[in-house]
Amino acid sequence: MATFTKVGFSADTSGMGILVATNSTPGTTIHASTSGTTFDEVWLYATNEHASAINLTIEFGQATSPIKISVPASSGLTIIIPGLSLGPSKTVAAFAGTINKVSIFGYVNRIS
Repeated sequence: MATFTKVGFSADTSGMGILVATNSTPGTTIHASTSGTTFDEVWLYATNEHASAINLTIEFGQATSPIKISVPASSGLTIIIPGLSLGPSKTVAAFAGTINKVSIFGYVNRIS
């Protein structure tokens, strides 16, 4: 039977937002999954403190198939990744059209 354990992102286990500080690949690291047989169910939310919408790119496990979304201006939390599974030894990273204005929040359900 699978066990679910809620954990913070590997890049910041304090629960604080991770500021997206890059505007190209490789993006700011958000989370790196562990090796072995565990999977991580990833939940990402973004907030944008800028006066204009900002394009956000998520590199989910690889840079070749990014997930792109426009984060509304002066927004509260916008769901970006709704619980997608991330395999072992994979990384989630983000970059934005404007640096240091978008923060990523969320958590991981580690499935073992």
